[in-house]
Amino acid sequence: MASKLSVLLLLMAVAAVTVLAQRKRPTSTMTTTNDEWNYRDGSEKVNVRGVANLTQVLDNWRFDILTQMRGLLQNDHQSLLPDYARIQPLSEALDDLYKEFNSLKTHLGDLTEKFAAIETFIDEVKAERANSGNASPATGSPSGSPSGSPSGSAPASAPASVPRRRVVKKKATSSS
Repeated sequence: MASKLSVLLLLMAVAAVTVLAQRKRPTSTMTTTNDEWNYRDGSEKVNVRGVANLTQVLDNWRFDILTQMRGLLQNDHQSLLPDYARIQPLSEALDDLYKEFNSLKTHLGDLTEKFAAIETFIDEVKAERANSGNASPATGSPSGSPSGSPSGSAPASAPASVPRRRVVKKKATSSS
């Protein structure tokens, strides 16, 4: 029982010390109102000579790196630029792809020419059906007048014009 009491007393002491330590801790450089970093805090402690030295070191590194890169490009460009021998097969593959695309485009033009006659025939059949559909009710009217009106005074309506496709034929070219 005494050991339990001492453990409990020790835990209470640790909790009290933790609470007191948090109360005594100074506020950080973060402002409590808008949680932004105060960059002015501690700025008077900055060694300006050290910052100038660091800037000079970085500027010297940049100059040295650019000088070395320029020297390599002028004198040993093989080490920096890609191997152009590997690019040639890629160029040939793209050329083959371009030729294949052009042949497919030509084949599509040929198929379009072949289907032009079929499209014209279908348009003519549709026009005949439309004309025959309009003519049969007019001739079969019970009053005997061609317009289908009982008085016969109304003029006959003209058949609606059927939109026709314009076929542009491609000039035949000799392929080699």
